[in-house]
Amino acid sequence: MSMPVASRERSSNATSGLQGSAHAFERAKRVVPGGSMRQATWFAPHPPYAARGEGCWIEDLDGRRILDCANNFFSLIHGHAFPPVVEALRAVVGSGTAFGLPTEHETRLAEAIRSRAPRCEQIRFCNSGTEAVMFAVKAARALTGRPAIAKMEGAYHGAYDHLEVSLASDTSNWDGPDGDPAAVPYARGTPPAVVADTVVLPYADPARCAVILEREGARLAAVVLDTLTSKAGMVPPPQGTLDAIRTACRRHGIMLICDEVIGFRLAHAGAHTLFGLEPDLIALGKIIGGGLPVGAVAGPADRMAVFDHTRGTPAVAHGGTFSANPLTMVAGLATLEAFDAAAVDRLGRLGDTLRARINAAFAAAGMPAQVTGLGSLFRLHLTAAPIRDYRSSYPTAQAKRAIAAIHLAMLDRGILMTPNCSGALSTPKGAAEIDLIATALVEETERVLPTA
Repeated sequence: MSMPVASRERSSNATSGLQGSAHAFERAKRVVPGGSMRQATWFAPHPPYAARGEGCWIEDLDGRRILDCANNFFSLIHGHAFPPVVEALRAVVGSGTAFGLPTEHETRLAEAIRSRAPRCEQIRFCNSGTEAVMFAVKAARALTGRPAIAKMEGAYHGAYDHLEVSLASDTSNWDGPDGDPAAVPYARGTPPAVVADTVVLPYADPARCAVILEREGARLAAVVLDTLTSKAGMVPPPQGTLDAIRTACRRHGIMLICDEVIGFRLAHAGAHTLFGLEPDLIALGKIIGGGLPVGAVAGPADRMAVFDHTRGTPAVAHGGTFSANPLTMVAGLATLEAFDAAAVDRLGRLGDTLRARINAAFAAAGMPAQVTGLGSLFRLHLTAAPIRDYRSSYPTAQAKRAIAAIHLAMLDRGILMTPNCSGALSTPKGAAEIDLIATALVEETERVLPTA
């Protein structure tokens, strides 16, 4: 697939005239609720359907070529059909795709992760980031004998009930009676006990965070922390918040779980090293599977012993029919071998360039807009006010409509971002792609904002 130039031609919307994708969507609706297997991939009237991908480009069913900044929600660090991954899969697929026995492939990938991230001394693989965080929480409960967990307001950690609490709270319900962030259920029917055992922390208020942790510390098994969660603005937490968490964990024997399902891409040894954190457990996923389903729980051996089944029933039983399957293991190994320290640094510099260029253009034009992020990640916000946390990044109804319009306008120009206008760079991208993304995002934001 040759590298195209993103189209500047404009249609009435980003899915007009897409006959193949429209037909595929109508067909899917007959057998799939909502016509899509993932809520996150849907937007009105329907998304284009992917036919194939190569590098940082996708071709849809209607023959359009699209520059991919979504990368399957940040899981494809080398883009699509990365040759070393394709070759690794070809080499192993004929020998069997899954066994009721271990293989050496799982050991090799675990060794590769530990070699770059010493805190990941031992590892157990699963099949998704949701599973990884869930098993980390179960391990923390077993290690501490406590039921409750704490998480940041607005932070996404997968679909486990406790971790969905206050995922989508809003101005009508986000304050409790004491002024602390309220624990708000996400899925209808969430048991009240789940809400009661989930403590919600304010990401950008270290003093209040410290007070809450001191008050609740005796019943907390773990604090779950993503140091760059997109739902909370895609900004790092203040140093004071990190200090409050460290102090509380040390004083009350609380486990620190770092969710690096996305953040592992930010540093060669993982995001926790950027912030001087020493987590008890680390949840991994996304890029460590090379584009195939994956998750992992990792940590020091004394913590991971909670899963040890060789002496009878373990404190936490952990399994999965397709966990550590050979295809995922070899794809993950090929991916990490190519995402070495030099590749991590290069992608981080490209991200710095992209964010700086976009923000400079917004400032020069006097637009109330900005991009946040770190390393290879970025997210658009339609405000000039500082982004500190979930609340400061929470869009108004008007801003939500404008974000949706910008997302479709970018797709019209042949650039795919996630529906909330966040994105990730992949290693096939270079200066030319940075230019395309920055130019289009600034122009489309400027075009949409006056009418938003």
